[in-house]
Amino acid sequence: MPDESRYIRLVSVAVGMPSVIGANRQGEVTSGIGKHEVAAPEVVVRRTNIDGDRQADLRVHGGVDKAIYCYPREHRPFWRDEIGYERAESPFGENLSTDGIDEETAQIGDVWRWGTALLQISQPRWPCHKLALHTGHPDMVKRFVTGGRSGWYLRVLEEGVAPTSGQIEIVQRDPLEVSVRTAFMAARGDIDPAMFEIANTHPALAAAWRRDAPEWKV
Repeated sequence: MPDESRYIRLVSVAVGMPSVIGANRQGEVTSGIGKHEVAAPEVVVRRTNIDGDRQADLRVHGGVDKAIYCYPREHRPFWRDEIGYERAESPFGENLSTDGIDEETAQIGDVWRWGTALLQISQPRWPCHKLALHTGHPDMVKRFVTGGRSGWYLRVLEEGVAPTSGQIEIVQRDPLEVSVRTAFMAARGDIDPAMFEIANTHPALAAAWRRDAPEWKV
């Protein structure tokens, strides 16, 4: 019998192209955070995107280490209770909505098989001001960081064709066992020095996520 702990339920896949999501003092704000669920049974997974998905500002979004964003569907009740947020499609701009895995169990460096594509968890997500515009909650960035429900990005090790529902297989668990939550806490600055060093120097962690050592580490 298959080991059920190796499988993640994929609930939906969403993609989107950049569009105007609001405005600030500098003018209109364009983002690819607004996504819609894919009705087709399969998608094509490229090195930096799922076909039909794009980012607006490639200086801080997208790229090989942030090709695909995954967010646990289990967090939706928390946000409904916390701020009454109930957006149905891709509420946080996620590409993959999953069930059965969260920031505690997902590990930096874990490798997933999604259809014929091979993915690797590369970093947590740190929010920017566009999340506040997308959700309609001005304090969303602060709430997102405080809540620690970050979701995570994946890099594409092998391109392929993947289903829009069904199962994703965890084909390799990273031996260092640094959870996404631990990496997020390290960036937030509330983790012990030894664990900070392990998380911050993880070979699979995206270079852009690495942080300077807090003062207590000096």
